[in-house]
Amino acid sequence: MPKISISLILALVAAVIMLQTLYFKFTAHPDSVYIFTQLGMEPYGRIGIGVMELITSILLLIPRTRPFGAVIGVGIISGALFFHLTKLGINVNNDGGNLFGLALAAFICCAILVVLERKKLPILNKL
Repeated sequence: MPKISISLILALVAAVIMLQTLYFKFTAHPDSVYIFTQLGMEPYGRIGIGVMELITSILLLIPRTRPFGAVIGVGIISGALFFHLTKLGINVNNDGGNLFGLALAAFICCAILVVLERKKLPILNKL
């Protein structure tokens, strides 16, 4: 039976969270358009961040590139958390904080992955 590592589980959770939001970003779902309009980033920010989340998810799913995907994921999701805490609020369009909670979960998974995979990152491999 194949061994499933904690690293793989964390990568899957973060990737699934990011991938499931792509439908909303790429189809210009009203909720996604609302969010990026509030941030003054509609439509280019919505599509650009969607592309970055797609690339990040792919990197997270490939063991060799997982540490790089985790670093990029921390950066992207830090931006999402920042905007939730400053401009958008935790409860966006009466979602009960679900979007914020998913962003927080993805951030935690990516941050733990950075620590677990640090030896594979050129700048952190001495730590």
